[in-house]
Amino acid sequence: MDEEPASTSDLVRWSEALSGIARTGLGFTENLYERERFEEVLKVAADMRAAAGHPLPADALVAEWMRSVGEGVAGYVTPKVAVGAVVGNDRGELLLVRRADSGIWLYPTGWADVGYSASEVAVKEVWEEAGIEAEPVGLLAVLDGMRLGFTRIPLYSVVFHCRALGGTLKAHPLECLDAGWFARDSLPSPLAGVDRWGDAAFAAIRGEAVEALFDPPRPPSALRTDLPST
Repeated sequence: MDEEPASTSDLVRWSEALSGIARTGLGFTENLYERERFEEVLKVAADMRAAAGHPLPADALVAEWMRSVGEGVAGYVTPKVAVGAVVGNDRGELLLVRRADSGIWLYPTGWADVGYSASEVAVKEVWEEAGIEAEPVGLLAVLDGMRLGFTRIPLYSVVFHCRALGGTLKAHPLECLDAGWFARDSLPSPLAGVDRWGDAAFAAIRGEAVEALFDPPRPPSALRTDLPST
């Protein structure tokens, strides 16, 4: 059976993986030969990312990535962490905001902040982005943001199911273009990754027991060659 051709999302994921490997290598070695090799890998990753539609040209991407290279453990490149909140109301509706940076609809979400627990960040983001007071009920999902299609940089999205307590719906004037409550049969578009998390979100809002979602591992051949096969 013929394999499907690589998609733009595949190119983005592969380029970010190569970029992470190269920047981590540069952060851990002083060997000039090894640094040259890692820099070449970084250039290949930038070409791939530019071909996938990144607004910056490849040489500017390389320069941006090089500025992020650290030393030792600090230089180990890992995904960022975002925290999101699936908030339901008494009518069984879901709170969504339209992001100003992309125009895409999504549950309230933002970067994890130092000094806050993950659930505290969820509550804070709901209040800041939509003007709604919320109470965390449980962990709904830990998802790869790039696979969901709402980010250009590697991140893990930690998503909590929350219950609305009060407040007045109001979109953040800078971060959001709009905000609203939506029933399952009237969701806005484009809505990032809803096929992945939508069913679980509305099940949780209805009060059903829901196991936390996570992205299943890809086949070992798509990861490292030293991983065991099943």
